[in-house]
Amino acid sequence: MQLSRNETAARKEYNRLAPIYDLRWHNYINKSLSFLIDFAEIPSQISILDLACGTGELAKLLLTNNPQQQITGVDISDAMLAIAKNKLQVYPNIKLHNASVISLPYNSESFDLVVCANAFHYFEFPQLVLTEIQRVIKPDGRVIILDWCRDYIFSKIFDRLFKTIDPAYQQCYTQTELNQLLVAAGFDVIKNNKVHFGIIWELMAVEAILN
Repeated sequence: MQLSRNETAARKEYNRLAPIYDLRWHNYINKSLSFLIDFAEIPSQISILDLACGTGELAKLLLTNNPQQQITGVDISDAMLAIAKNKLQVYPNIKLHNASVISLPYNSESFDLVVCANAFHYFEFPQLVLTEIQRVIKPDGRVIILDWCRDYIFSKIFDRLFKTIDPAYQQCYTQTELNQLLVAAGFDVIKNNKVHFGIIWELMAVEAILN
């Protein structure tokens, strides 16, 4: 698998963090993914691609509610995927792959829904990612993105900070900017929401369909 410098940095960082990731970010993961699941209203019979699936926490929540849900997860970090595989080994209907988000190893029109949770700020080429999402979703499929929202003050601070300390970090977006990226990639935005929990966590979710 050919990786860019940014993807190599992201893989190295998350391979390092994998053993402590779930414990360190337990509260944030639970709250942000619970918000996402409520926002997404995911039908039980659809096929899902979990983009940058990490340790498989989103898949675990979805499968707890519906053990028959068809889920495919992809991530750049083999160490994060190893944890996900162990966590989800009792579910035969989940598939996990180590791959780049700009070169997905799936046929066109393979998924009803693509979800990307808490990872879009790491993507060096967001338009290429959205092009790949456009390729792999079915004609009536959806994409849902959850990420930090630069409309809020703490996200603006984090955005500046992480650009200086994390070589893999790229940027987070305002809600308007994320919507514009989706529209430029050929999507129609059909729903937006924002959430603020704790003292500092400020996120947004957007849902779009192919136009």
